[in-house]
Amino acid sequence: MRIKVVLVCLFVILLSSCAKTRIKEHNDWAQYFDKYGIRNACFILRDNNHESIHYFNKERVTQRFLPASTFKVFNSLVALETAVAPDDQLFIKWDGIHRSEEWDKDMTMREAFKVSNKSYYEEIARRIGPARMQHYLDTVKYGNMKMSGSIVDFWVNNSLQISADEQTGFLKRLYFAELPFSERSQRIVKTLMLREQTPAYNLYYKTGTAPVGDKYIYWIVGFAERIEHVKEPNESMNKSDVRNYPYFFAQNFEMPVSDTTNDWFKVRLDILHDILKDYGVLHK
Repeated sequence: MRIKVVLVCLFVILLSSCAKTRIKEHNDWAQYFDKYGIRNACFILRDNNHESIHYFNKERVTQRFLPASTFKVFNSLVALETAVAPDDQLFIKWDGIHRSEEWDKDMTMREAFKVSNKSYYEEIARRIGPARMQHYLDTVKYGNMKMSGSIVDFWVNNSLQISADEQTGFLKRLYFAELPFSERSQRIVKTLMLREQTPAYNLYYKTGTAPVGDKYIYWIVGFAERIEHVKEPNESMNKSDVRNYPYFFAQNFEMPVSDTTNDWFKVRLDILHDILKDYGVLHK
């Protein structure tokens, strides 16, 4: 409880410390969760272009949860930075243990990231090792920076935790190459996250799902680029007419493990699209 209070206080202090930052609560975003019967949920959107923050359910936005597979963003960065992965084509052979049709094959990092292959990233974490992994958790100040238990499950065993607010801060630093990793490592990981590319927008994200007791935590975090074309004056040094305007987001909700009334993996993406359309990032 004390940690929760501290996080809320830090969130308020952070927001109030930026005089030009505008903050808006969107209680109306509850409708996108309510239609699926989701009661425990949150969403945060950082509009970089207007220096504004928009959120639904501030209490949950500042609450830390296990990152689940959203941690593959961080894991990939460390692998690239330490040369455990020379590039996104690092090839790891399947260990022969049957898990799912999608995962039961040899893969590159790019392929493994796309299908969120748990065993591939467990092997990546083994090769990185606890000392180096902890060093980067501390250096980045990723969530609570706790790494208890095995090197292959600390991001799903509820020791490492991060809030939705912290997720968007981390992703904003990644987008602008401001994390303590090389520009190359950050650029490669950003390309791994690109999932939708249209003439009007680019959508980058990573999902994550893991059980905590009798419920599942469902994450989707990332950033969107709204693409606009502008007419540059002839004397302008900028000769491109394309402008990418970034927005950073994090969403999570929980549902009972026993609830199979919906495809919750699809629902979280549908809700993301609904809110981004509502805000005007994506075209309705």
